[in-house]
Amino acid sequence: MRGIVERFGESAGKIWSVLDERGCLCRDDLLVLSCLNDFDFFTGLGWLACEGKLFVDGDSFCLGEGVVGSGFGVFAGRVWRVLDVWGGADFLTVKRLSGLDDFEVHGALGWLGREGKIGVDDCNRFVLL
Repeated sequence: MRGIVERFGESAGKIWSVLDERGCLCRDDLLVLSCLNDFDFFTGLGWLACEGKLFVDGDSFCLGEGVVGSGFGVFAGRVWRVLDVWGGADFLTVKRLSGLDDFEVHGALGWLGREGKIGVDDCNRFVLL
């Protein structure tokens, strides 16, 4: 279980480093410069939003406090409820049951990972800790 949460944190660190070095960037540029796949990128964004270190300025992501955090927090609540009811679920099941899109589920997982509330079981399902 240790691996997935550390992976979210490492992704957040890469995103933070790019934004710290380059300043505000649009999503596509930030994705390319961070050298992350979509899953790691969006979970990293959720992690940073949970820490209050990320905001959106127009169509750009920036370091600092702002609007992004509240959205990811709402998504995290929906994902948490799915996992609480079902006891564990793979990504596609979480997506279907929460009614969220890929970006929103990834961000929610990153948020919950930062809070230390999720892990992955032996069947590769997300579970509450």
